[in-house]
Amino acid sequence: MSTLSWIIAASFTGGVLSLLLAAMLTLNTRTAWVSKLVSFAIGALLGAAFLNILPEAFELSENPAHVTILVLFGILLFFILEKLVLWRHCHLEDCEAHSPSSGTEQTAATVVVAVSNYHGHEHDHGRSGMMIMIGDTFHNFVDGILIAAAFMVDIQLGIVTSIAIIAHEIPQEAGDFIILLNSGYTRRTAFMMNLLSSFATLFGGVLAYFMLNTLDFMILPLLGLASASMIYVALSDLIPGLHKRPEIGATVQQVTLILAGIGLIWFVGLFAHGH
Repeated sequence: MSTLSWIIAASFTGGVLSLLLAAMLTLNTRTAWVSKLVSFAIGALLGAAFLNILPEAFELSENPAHVTILVLFGILLFFILEKLVLWRHCHLEDCEAHSPSSGTEQTAATVVVAVSNYHGHEHDHGRSGMMIMIGDTFHNFVDGILIAAAFMVDIQLGIVTSIAIIAHEIPQEAGDFIILLNSGYTRRTAFMMNLLSSFATLFGGVLAYFMLNTLDFMILPLLGLASASMIYVALSDLIPGLHKRPEIGATVQQVTLILAGIGLIWFVGLFAHGH
């Protein structure tokens, strides 16, 4: 397969597969499953960032300090973006911890609250379904760019990056789906809106392929920002939600699933290299 074929296949399959799995979980409102997926996604994100993306970025860079600066810049950038989204959606009288759609993921706690509201037939007045879809579309577009950049460096890196993105997209898509239902959208409308949004991943991947072919110098910065995004999402947005269940049993389960996510990324890396 050509690099473009890999990008198209990964972008399309990743977007549609994560949406279908999220819809299956959401339609059955199995919040316990979503919570477990969050733990697994943390491991996949950290594994992809530290075991694959950063090593590749260091190999491409003549000065390792340039990579670490990119990662630090990316973490600060995502922090600022998250703040901007929070300011945009936050009520002055009752400011809840919104989970932004552009660049960050819903935590398990957000999903559980949304499900509770949905069963109680209370509309979520703090979020706009359309704004969530706009933010999610932008996020999916960026995911497509990151997938393309990874595949253009190495097929194995592209596969690992795609797996990590799918892993963290499932709980995010589930959260978006539930919030749309909670905002008054029908199941069919919510599914179609998420489906259209998922195609932004394919568009971003194909567009990046043709742009990055003439802008090779953008690959290294994108890899640095990709690792920063994964580290920030895992540590800032997902892990705090796990701390809401401090009991020993839940902690053991969370650690096990995080290790499983890291292990999957490690195994895919070994398999792709033929070791």
